[in-house]
Amino acid sequence: MNEEIEIIIEESEERMENTLSHLESELSKLRAGKATPAILDGITIDYYGVTTPLSQVSNINTPDPKSIVVQPWEKNMLDPIEKAIMAANIGLTPMNNGEVIRINVPALTEERRVQLVKMVKTEGENAKISLRNSRKWANDELKRLLKEGLSEDIQKDAEANVQTLTDDFSKKIDEVIEIKEKDIMTV
Repeated sequence: MNEEIEIIIEESEERMENTLSHLESELSKLRAGKATPAILDGITIDYYGVTTPLSQVSNINTPDPKSIVVQPWEKNMLDPIEKAIMAANIGLTPMNNGEVIRINVPALTEERRVQLVKMVKTEGENAKISLRNSRKWANDELKRLLKEGLSEDIQKDAEANVQTLTDDFSKKIDEVIEIKEKDIMTV
């Protein structure tokens, strides 16, 4: 039984770690007024009939804090890349000069900063919901073990461990959100 409890707690922790890494990934896509290659992470293009991430068909650089340069490995990919960036609806307009695609990242307005902070908080709340779902899953599994003959004391201790895990990850999520909010609100 103790082995099953350890497996449940480990899987619960793994789910919570995945939630945290997913949150960090989503927040990296939100631009904070600075150009980063992560802004283009979710963009895919049709590369000879195969849907391929933009980063696998080009070099993506940030020569300065206000611009991104996408240099495809094949010149004939310039137009599909430009169209994919436009279709991604990330609020940035690519400029194709025949060699590379330049994307200027404008400074954020105060209104846009407030919108981005709201988006960050929404992502954070979604992550916390996912944490609570992981906790619920673990507690349900522990209740199942209780019905199979696990002692109530051991089950309560395991639930306390799961709650401690949940609290720790909740604090980590709060820290990640706070850092991103400061990053967005810094002019």
